[in-house]
Amino acid sequence: MIRCFIFVLLFFLTSCSKDFHNQYEKDFDSPLLTQNEKLRLSGDYNALVRLNKIYYEKANKLGYNEGKALCYMNLANVDISLENYPRAQVLFNKADKILQNSKSNAHRAKFCADYGFFQFVLKRRDQAFQYNRLGLEYIKGVPKSPFQNDILFKIYSTRADYFYWKKEYFPAIEYFRMAGKLDSTGRIDCAIGDVYLYGLKEMDSARIYLSRIAEKSNREGRIDGVALNANTVLGEYYMINHQYPEAEKYFNKALEINDKTKFIFAQYTKYIYTDLKSLYEQMGNKEKALFYLQAYTHEKNKSDTALFKAINNDVEKFISDIEKDSRDHRKKILLFCSAAVVLLFLLGIYVWNISRRLKQKKKLLRDEAEKLKNQIHDTSQEKVIELAKKNDPSFLQIFKKAYPGFIEKILEINPDLENADLVFCAMLKLHFTSKEIAGYTFVQPRSVQQKKYRLRKKLNIPTETDIYQFFDNFT
Repeated sequence: MIRCFIFVLLFFLTSCSKDFHNQYEKDFDSPLLTQNEKLRLSGDYNALVRLNKIYYEKANKLGYNEGKALCYMNLANVDISLENYPRAQVLFNKADKILQNSKSNAHRAKFCADYGFFQFVLKRRDQAFQYNRLGLEYIKGVPKSPFQNDILFKIYSTRADYFYWKKEYFPAIEYFRMAGKLDSTGRIDCAIGDVYLYGLKEMDSARIYLSRIAEKSNREGRIDGVALNANTVLGEYYMINHQYPEAEKYFNKALEINDKTKFIFAQYTKYIYTDLKSLYEQMGNKEKALFYLQAYTHEKNKSDTALFKAINNDVEKFISDIEKDSRDHRKKILLFCSAAVVLLFLLGIYVWNISRRLKQKKKLLRDEAEKLKNQIHDTSQEKVIELAKKNDPSFLQIFKKAYPGFIEKILEINPDLENADLVFCAMLKLHFTSKEIAGYTFVQPRSVQQKKYRLRKKLNIPTETDIYQFFDNFT
């Protein structure tokens, strides 16, 4: 049953489509479509591969990325029919990578339709439906064209397959009829006939659809996938109704067509073998039944091996992705921890600097406060100045208490200084001007200048040194 619908899409997927709005439609898409279809029908797989390689190189030179993606999808679709699923997946991945940056909704819709069917073949029904739905969303904004019709045909056909698999036969027939309006090859007649035959068990309706396309194909001498499918399913109809000679005739016709198309529609072979096995069992021909049973087993083993290999690749990829995610996660955690350590280190340095500055500022403020406190409570300096102004005899004694050590250091330089010299040194320490000193001691300013001169000699003060600065250096 299902192999009828699988074939319908295989027949279509192995041909290339063109985009109505594509600037390379005339020089690229259309010629590739025509030649690809011709080679596909002839079963010349190697020539078909060479053709798509040539067009891929052409697309590469033109910078036509969608053209390269079409070539990848063409080859992937052929590999599906040959049950070479791992290589089909690789080719789809390449097309997907290109189309991720494409602005062509038509090409993206084509990818979703093709890849959705691939998932259906691999029995991933739900994934197939998701891609099918996404393809329908992409194609909605694409203007009507032959390319759009081809994509819609694929989408409707795959959706019909999905409903048939769920045993929802009437929605399946509805979508097949929608697909049939977009196609004139007759392949949809086979699909609808299959639904009536195996799903709804309506034999008369099944015969009408199946006979119409099978007899038409045989009259026209068609040797292609449509004729292959039509003859096979019509043979099944006659076998179910115990019309064995008619069934054998159509099965043999299908087998004849299969010999010429199997290089493209390889997976269809096992369906014919199992039909022939069943036919000869019912006819009582055990020898032929055994022969086709062995042939069927061989083909099915090849098919299952290819399918299991694809599944194993998926599992390995899944495990590889998990391990990669785990490694990436560990790297992110390590990077985060390293960044946190560096940040904490820098924060520590910043806090230490702030703390050090605060301590220094605190000490400075404490020293200034202490100094102000001393200035508030210590009135000895004011008293000394007042005594100097009055030329009080106790001035020198009080000065010594206010400036301890000053007189002693002066005497270390010259122990022979007289008391009057020491008083004069004290006044200079207090920064009295010559005029002020003259007024306080009742002498002429000229006498004060002469006294400064003689004091320079007694204390060895260089002429270039300011005398006030000299005494400021003594604490």
